[in-house]
Parts: sequence; C-alpha cells; structure tokens
Amino acid sequence: MFLLLLKAFIAYKFVVLLPPSTHSCSKVFEDYPCCHRQWNHAGHCRFVHGYSRSFTLFFGAQSLDCCGFVVDFSSLRPFEQRLRDQFDHTFLVNADDPLLTEWQRLHELGALDLRVMTNVGMESTAALVWGWANDLLHQRDKGRTCCWSVEARENHRNAATYSAVPDWFGVVNTEL
Repeated sequence: MFLLLLKAFIAYKFVVLLPPSTHSCSKVFEDYPCCHRQWNHAGHCRFVHGYSRSFTLFFGAQSLDCCGFVVDFSSLRPFEQRLRDQFDHTFLVNADDPLLTEWQRLHELGALDLRVMTNVGMESTAALVWGWANDLLHQRDKGRTCCWSVEARENHRNAATYSAVPDWFGVVNTEL
C-alpha cells in the first residue's frame, strides 16, 4: 500500500515535506505590513508595492522539553520582535537597488523606515527567517530543536518556502 501511495505522489509530482524528527510543531506569525520593490524586475514588481507578510515556521525536536513541548511558543517572543522590527511598517529594498541613496535620504527625513536586504523576495526572506529561527534555537536548546522549514507569505495567493535541516540538529552540545 505504501509503495502505491509513493508511486502516486511521484506520478503527480506531489512534494511532501517530512519533519527530520519524531516530534514537530508549527507556529504562524502574521500581520507584518511592509512594502518593497524588485528594481530589476521587467514587470510591475519594479514599482514600490506592499503586502502584509506572514510566516509559518515548522519546528522539530529529538526530544520534548520538561513541559512536553517541541518549542515553547512563549519563548519565541524575541524572535517575534525581530520579525516586527524587520517587517512591520517598513520599506524593504535590495542592497543593490540603484535608488538606495535616495531611499536612505527619505529614511533620514522620516518618510520611510528603511531595511536593506540582500534580496527582498519571498524566497530569500524565507531563508533569512529560517536562519534567524535556527540561530535562536541552537543557542538556547543546544541542538535539541531546529526550524526545518519556513513558509514566507506575501498574501493569501503567493508564498515561498525554504526547507533545510541545520548540520548541528540532533547533535546535543552541552558545552555551548
């Protein structure tokens, strides 16, 4: 039966992401209104436009904590603040935007709250948020937990996902 299901998934090109551990959970962070532009895009994405970004993070753990959690969601407040600082009522531009000097001038004038990123696209944003989550988890949980996938959504129709398991996951280091 399993092989039949697997063949059906392959035939229809379904992708099923499985957690890298026996325990997993997810958390949604939403309502981060910001604007950006992809200056190098040939279409309308080169213009300044806005979305209310949201993120779904998928966590895994080799073992549960003392409360029986993969990740205690209340412990993610510093992470959520980092999302708010980066994406809440901010203007995101690529580091190579030819108008960067002008955006910086407008920031200094108080017309916008500028954040310069390597790339403002949702694919790069998902990877950035994945890194932030894993920096926090690795420092705090010493390899017990990880974020193995991030879905970055700009609206209900468009999303990008970054999925990877950090090298250190599952290698518990008590000397950190």
